Amino acid sequence: MSDENGNLGTGILLFLLGAAAGAVVVALTTPKTGPDLRSDIKDLAGKLKRKVKEARLGSCPVCAEEVEAQQPEAGA
Repeated sequence: MSDENGNLGTGILLFLLGAAAGAVVVALTTPKTGPDLRSDIKDLAGKLKRKVKEARLGSCPVCAEEVEAQQPEAGA
């Protein structure tokens, strides 16, 4: 049973790494200026970080609740 979970985790990790590599290749092969390219890479990295965080917290409901409890109030 744990072997299946390990394979699933490995598969997801490999998929995310492949997606990140593909995004970098696309970003580097587009004809843009340096500042535009750096901005695009920064945006892609932020999106990837957010997606990984959402995926990690989505797999652990208790973790998600703890993170939400630690977030400051929007109106405060």
